[in-house]
Amino acid sequence: MPEPVKKTVSAFAKKPKTQVAEEGATVVFETETEKPDAKVRWQSNTKDLASGDKYMIKADGNKHSLTIQAVTKEDGTAYAVIAGGSKVKFDLKVKEKEVMEEVKLEVKEEVKKEVKKEEEAQGGAGDPGAPDLAATDTLAPEEAPAPAETPAAADTTPVAPQPGANIQAHDTPGFDESQAPDTKTDLTGLFTEKPQSGEVAVGENINFVAKVNAASLLKKPTIKWFKGKWMDLASKSGKSLQLKELYDRNSKVYTFEMQIIAAKPSFAGAYRCEVSSRDKFDSCNFDLTVHEARAVEGFDIRAAFRRTSVDGSEEAGELDFSALLKKRDSFFKGSPGHRASKSQVKSEPDEDVWEILQKAKASEYEKIAFQYGITDLRGMLKRLKKMKKEEKKSEAFLKKLDPAYQVEKGHKMKLCIEVANEDVDVKWLKNGQEIQSTGSKYIFESVGNKRYLTINHCSLSDDATYTCVVGDEKCTTELFVKEPPVTITSNLEDQMVMKGERVELECEVSEEGATVKWEKDGVELTRDESFKYRFKKDGRKHVLIINEATKEDCGHYTVKTNGGESMAELMVSEKELEVYQNIADLTVKAKDEAVFKCEVSDETVKGIWYKNGVEVKADARTHITHIGRIHKLTIDDVKPEDQGDYTFVPEGYAFNLSAKLNFLEVKIDYVPRQDPPKIHLDCMGHTADSTIVVVAGNKLRLDVPITGDPAPTVIWTKGEKVMTEGDGRLHVESTKGHCIFTIEGADKQDEGLYSVIVRNPAGEDKADINVKVVDAPDPPSAPRILSVGEDSCVVQWDPPKSDGGNPIIGYVLERKKKKSYRWMRLNFDPYTDTTYEAKRMIEGVEYEMRVYAVNAIGMSRHSAASQPFIPVAPTSEPVGLCVDDISDTTVSLKWRTPEHLGSSELDGYGVEYCKEGSDEWVPAFEGLTERTSVIIRDLPTGEKMQFRVRAYNMAGPSAPTSLAQAVTIREIMQKPKIWIPRNLRQTLIKKVEETINLVIPFQGKPRPVITWSKDGEPLNPKQVSIRNSDTDTILFIRKSERKDSGKYEVKLQIENVEDTASISIQIVDLPGSPEKLKIMDVWGFNVALEWKPPKDNGNCEITGYMVQKADKKTMEWYTVYELYRRTNCVVADLIMGNEYIFRIYAVNMVGLSLEPCFSADSAYIQKTGFEYKPPTYKEHDFSEAPKFTHPLVSRSVIAGYNATLSCSVRGIPKPKVTWYKNKMDISNEAKYRMFSKQGVLTLEIRKPCSFDGGVYMCKAVNASGEDAVECKLEIRRPEP
Repeated sequence: MPEPVKKTVSAFAKKPKTQVAEEGATVVFETETEKPDAKVRWQSNTKDLASGDKYMIKADGNKHSLTIQAVTKEDGTAYAVIAGGSKVKFDLKVKEKEVMEEVKLEVKEEVKKEVKKEEEAQGGAGDPGAPDLAATDTLAPEEAPAPAETPAAADTTPVAPQPGANIQAHDTPGFDESQAPDTKTDLTGLFTEKPQSGEVAVGENINFVAKVNAASLLKKPTIKWFKGKWMDLASKSGKSLQLKELYDRNSKVYTFEMQIIAAKPSFAGAYRCEVSSRDKFDSCNFDLTVHEARAVEGFDIRAAFRRTSVDGSEEAGELDFSALLKKRDSFFKGSPGHRASKSQVKSEPDEDVWEILQKAKASEYEKIAFQYGITDLRGMLKRLKKMKKEEKKSEAFLKKLDPAYQVEKGHKMKLCIEVANEDVDVKWLKNGQEIQSTGSKYIFESVGNKRYLTINHCSLSDDATYTCVVGDEKCTTELFVKEPPVTITSNLEDQMVMKGERVELECEVSEEGATVKWEKDGVELTRDESFKYRFKKDGRKHVLIINEATKEDCGHYTVKTNGGESMAELMVSEKELEVYQNIADLTVKAKDEAVFKCEVSDETVKGIWYKNGVEVKADARTHITHIGRIHKLTIDDVKPEDQGDYTFVPEGYAFNLSAKLNFLEVKIDYVPRQDPPKIHLDCMGHTADSTIVVVAGNKLRLDVPITGDPAPTVIWTKGEKVMTEGDGRLHVESTKGHCIFTIEGADKQDEGLYSVIVRNPAGEDKADINVKVVDAPDPPSAPRILSVGEDSCVVQWDPPKSDGGNPIIGYVLERKKKKSYRWMRLNFDPYTDTTYEAKRMIEGVEYEMRVYAVNAIGMSRHSAASQPFIPVAPTSEPVGLCVDDISDTTVSLKWRTPEHLGSSELDGYGVEYCKEGSDEWVPAFEGLTERTSVIIRDLPTGEKMQFRVRAYNMAGPSAPTSLAQAVTIREIMQKPKIWIPRNLRQTLIKKVEETINLVIPFQGKPRPVITWSKDGEPLNPKQVSIRNSDTDTILFIRKSERKDSGKYEVKLQIENVEDTASISIQIVDLPGSPEKLKIMDVWGFNVALEWKPPKDNGNCEITGYMVQKADKKTMEWYTVYELYRRTNCVVADLIMGNEYIFRIYAVNMVGLSLEPCFSADSAYIQKTGFEYKPPTYKEHDFSEAPKFTHPLVSRSVIAGYNATLSCSVRGIPKPKVTWYKNKMDISNEAKYRMFSKQGVLTLEIRKPCSFDGGVYMCKAVNASGEDAVECKLEIRRPEP
């Protein structure tokens, strides 16, 4: 599983900066840490510094400083400050005093010269050899002298430097620092500081600065400077343009600078700065304005900008930019510097800019504008758009390629077009080169009029421009191949090494040649001068090599890519030399051989032998050998002077091995020929009971000195069994004065009591030798994980069944990650207990443990591995525990999830309670709950109870969170209150058979008695259902009917306190059909109709009528009026000779009436030729004074919510409506909106406040009269 990502946080609040100092000066570097108790180390060239005469290190809270006294050339080097896992590097640059003074003098001289030049200059000329940045002038640079700048203009026209435009002080004599603009900008993308627009006078210098933070970039950023959209300024670098680049290693910030020297008017315009790094990109636009020092004599710039017309009159038409360009060119060509005659000027052909723009591509507009000095390009393009004809539709393509496509690396991309002719052939081009159908890379398909190009296994080389060509037409697209992020496929593994060993940390990434970044404890690793770290790439493998590991190399190492990271821990331990065999005391006789032998754990360790404190040198009798782990000192022909204390001292270790050599003097006395045998066991230096201990697998050799004359016979027995040389492991040998018993590869079966019997004619002797065989212990039992923490665990195991004959002196533990094969030792010294706490593990990673048992002989085999486990810390305590509700026997608690959950899932919460003053916590329920609220029931009434909650995960319970004070179990009286929803505060309108479901929330304790009624009478339970809960009441009607309309009242009552609320419900239906449709009159092509409203309006207002006509011949109905409000109308534009019948539908808010009302008679339209004599009647006056059919209603609304006032008016002609507030006209107030639709007038008040309350009046006026209605609006504050 991937290792958890740890966010790197700097330990420094303020970092030291690089400084420049003179020799002999005192330099102070200061820094501040985030924590006041942080330990800070100062280094110079990776070596730690200590306080002394040269360096002074101070610490005051979180402020730390390094003072360097009497700086010398040798102090000019790299320094670093380290706090925790953060490391900041900085430099000290030392310069000689004379050099510093010379630099200051040179700067002063340059400033004086520049000031003197400005005072003497009559006009500033551009550098004739400098390249033209814009390449826009039609004249050569040497032929166009720049206009002069007077000293007065230079003194009185200060140029304020813009952000990013670094104008030197001697370049701007009139500059005032207080005029500098604000440099604060909103930074986005890669830029930390963007170049800003600037202004400069002719002949002066200006700098533009861009800064990029490269801390998160894997590749150095690339920057490009452009003028306009097409000119790359990198090729124009020279005397007039200089590009610089700086890099600050401390802050990892790149500074890019563009300096324009001796600015010309042609340098003005739009510029762009682009920065890119692999798949990241950012750009910024800025402008440069160049001011003329003074106007050129003889050239009236205002004359060129006068409007000219076709007839030659002035002050008419549009600005003639072509005339401006011609006048400017003719002026420069006629100047003394040009030396050209008038005839030459006239002979030059005039170029029409309009004609050039019409023929040019859209991408070339800016280039032409720069070339011909067009300043109002936008205005010219607007005119050009009117002049150009619309583009012809493509004849070859029905569907073209999109402008761009994007595909991930390794995936397939399919490009599709549609052609007009199915039989036409198409060509596919890549970057202008035709694509050939070879192999399986490109596949061409033709299906009907569609043509496909399929690109398989897209790579970065396929990132190109693709073109499809059909005849003379073509379409182009850009394909962008997105490179997937580089991921780590094989993670780093923890390692434990000895001091001085070589370390290799290896990982494998998903892409060959990918760039990775190595860090140690959050600090990036680089190749320093001592080559401490080396980085190796082998295909997809990346290796960090550390030569000769030291204690300082301990820590967490991280490898990062743009798609992930992996972490491993390195532990370095000091080497400890173990002694496998110590040297033993020897007692030898004259001319015998004395051999001192010892065995140590390291084969490479050398040593020195000493006798009585004096080094032993090898000679003819003394031999010193070192073979593998065994060191020997051999002395031939022992003499009495060889007796003494011998010591072996291993090189590099502070201990020694000592033994004593005893010389045995053999006294020769005259004895008779008959000498009984005698066993001399005391000569071997053993204990009184003659017990010999041998390690299993080693040789058992019993060398027993004997005497006797004649030579005795030797018999070896073990118990009652006589030992002979029948077994190949057993050897019995007798020599003069010795009998030797040898067993090769002793094991546990060879342990026991051995007897040696010697006999001769003079007698016999017997001796017993106890042999004990010892071995390494058996492996312990598999360890058990008792508990886990955030980065630790507690492990326990049982001792081994057999200790090997020697007591267990301790245990050695190892651990490994579940998916790894490398075991890492946790302790080098034997651990005596059978319970161990392992630390420094990574939370969320699965581990295994195993144990070795150790005795004096050696180490056992490893135990079986433990069950896999994951270090997980308990969560933090739940937060926000509070009482949500309380009654006589229950308490409702709620809380929020812990702030820190860790890498393990939350199992649930445990809730406990106890009486106040008691420590006996009782679980509120069995098991855990996953909810963050709970109701605890069956509590004693009147008792004071305390509650607490703990969160549980696989690591166990968290710390408990408790209530601030005990809670008394007693219900609290709460006044009943009904909360009517906002949508129910007005009449609720529903259609017949619609479902009504009203949810009315309320409050009140104990639970109130709820009563519903309609129009003062109880509800019918067959028609209306009521459901009540502790917090709301619900009124439910499955299928509403007209009779359900009315005013519903709900009442809450708790003892003598009650609250009531009412809700109005209106059930609406389709209206009935109109009545008594009559044809009142027929004249010309017109018919007058009249009818009466329907008896049943559907329980809502009739909004209009639909009038339809039909010819009796076809009986096809056509709508004449769709929503007609009156009960009479005139149907016009009828066809003569036809006979018509009519029908009318009534319309309300629900819809049309089910049945229409038909006219009883038909109307015949007389044909032309008949003389129609209209009846004489008095013309009817349809005018009507305004009258409000529905008045304004006084309202009370809540502040902050839009409110509306509505009324309806009728009148002929249509009256003019005016709204007033407190008799003040509010027609032009932005706060109010007025609507008028078919006589319904609405005033909307946007988010009213307390000042919007008052008396509102609506006044309607026409020629026949006027009418007004008013109401009172009350603004209420919202209830808490």
